[in-house]
Amino acid sequence: MKKVIFFSILSFAFIQCVSVKQNIKTTSKTADLTTENTTSPKLVIGIVVDQMRYDYLTQFDAKYSEGGFKRMLNGGYNCKNNHYNYIPTYTGPGHASVYTGTTPENHGIIGNNWYDKFIKDEVYCTSDENYTSVGVEGKYEGKMSPHRMLTTTITDQLRLATQQRGKVIGIAIKDRGAILPAGHAANGAYWFYGKDKGNWITSTYYLNTLPTWVQEFNAADEAEKYMKPWNTLYDISTYTESGPDGNIFEGTFRGKKNSLFPYDLPALKDKNGGFDILKATAYGNSLTTDFAIAAIKGEQLGQDTDTDFLAVSYSSTDYVGHTFGVNSKEIQDTYIRLDKDIERLFAALDEQVGKGNYTIFLTADHAAVHVPTYLQSMKIPAGYFKTSELEDYLIDFLNTTYGSKELIEEISNNQIFLNHTEIKRLNLSATAIENGLKQKLLAYDKVAKVYTRTTLTSSEFTTGIAAALQKGFSQKRSGDVCYVLDIATISYGRTGSTHGSGFNYDTHVPLLFYGNGIQQGATLARTEITDIAPTIAALLQISFPNAATGNPIQAVLKN
Repeated sequence: MKKVIFFSILSFAFIQCVSVKQNIKTTSKTADLTTENTTSPKLVIGIVVDQMRYDYLTQFDAKYSEGGFKRMLNGGYNCKNNHYNYIPTYTGPGHASVYTGTTPENHGIIGNNWYDKFIKDEVYCTSDENYTSVGVEGKYEGKMSPHRMLTTTITDQLRLATQQRGKVIGIAIKDRGAILPAGHAANGAYWFYGKDKGNWITSTYYLNTLPTWVQEFNAADEAEKYMKPWNTLYDISTYTESGPDGNIFEGTFRGKKNSLFPYDLPALKDKNGGFDILKATAYGNSLTTDFAIAAIKGEQLGQDTDTDFLAVSYSSTDYVGHTFGVNSKEIQDTYIRLDKDIERLFAALDEQVGKGNYTIFLTADHAAVHVPTYLQSMKIPAGYFKTSELEDYLIDFLNTTYGSKELIEEISNNQIFLNHTEIKRLNLSATAIENGLKQKLLAYDKVAKVYTRTTLTSSEFTTGIAAALQKGFSQKRSGDVCYVLDIATISYGRTGSTHGSGFNYDTHVPLLFYGNGIQQGATLARTEITDIAPTIAALLQISFPNAATGNPIQAVLKN
């Protein structure tokens, strides 16, 4: 009995020792965590690459340097299964969704352009007649603001959280690529005016005069430096990851009879909008990088204790993709050169802000489809669709059925807007007309699915194309009937690529995080574009954008 008691006491003492040791280890580990650098980054850089498919990261991998995309892939976090979760996948909605953390259903940017049924006219997502151009006299290109975006952005939330001490700057060749990410409360947004100037401009929404650093950049004629022949960076024979040069599926510049490298930009300049030709070459991205680096220095971004935000959108990838297609030598060279530009941006950040002091995320505003004629040549289902022919077909049906050719007001972005004044005049049922159009549309060649306003506003879809349509549907701004085309069927020319659908080729885009507060790793779990803004908000410990529907990606963040 004494031996039992003795061993019991000994066992208890041993357990207590182990417990104390474990507590010491746990406490030590907790202490280590709390002593890690938990300081917020001095600068967040958001990079949106216009029309970037996820597979561009893997397809052209062998040609990338160690300091560009690979620096993010090897040292940061890669969300490999990242998607847009709404329709339509266009530039305006894409940029708005990345930065608001929600979809067009809430932020209101339902397209690049859309039909405004209240003023009976088409509107552009960032146009605003209340403001004027700064940097180019009397031109429409500067009459812009974010006023049509109905929610806050992560950049707005940063401005609010820092009592406006944290600076926010937006930069892109396209105005919408600069304005929507910068948000409502930005210090500045700048975009490129080509034509005869080749300058960066803004709007009186932000400033009445260009800052000195912008004036100096423009005065240095930086755009002129890129008005030179565009040839492949490396020997074109090594570009085995893309299709043959000069194939029949590519477009080209006006004044050039083929789509073969090289492109003599000075000779083509006058027939292609002057400096606007740079937008559709790899050089547009290099010019954007030059300007972004100048902004970091000129605005002294990341130089104090309040986090700043630089939103950069690379627009030229989209122009190149639209012209030449996703399988072209031109798109491959553009991404190889973009990789070099991102490497340059990293070098500037390391020098001016300091390694470990900044955080970057990189994504895209949408991806793109292979050229349908190319897919057809491979015996893969694909096709083309003419909206004008559909309109004639539907007007004829409505006239035959209801005795009026005025029941459709507009067809745009695969949405039909009904003329409710005419419906009321004829004492008709809008719901009955919606349903009638639905049946006729489903019988129409290359239309796959149809949803009416009544359905989208009275039902809740959680998966599939219907859910994507619903997330892209604004009750106030969208139309009365929405239709979805067959997979790989587009309303576009027979050369070059486009986008807009809810299918994988348009929705699957990169999402990379790198830098301060970011884990190293990767995931194949599905993430969505609306998760980016909440993830950055969690990193900065500030409020989510006010209508955010996404969630922080916990695996991305340290601590």
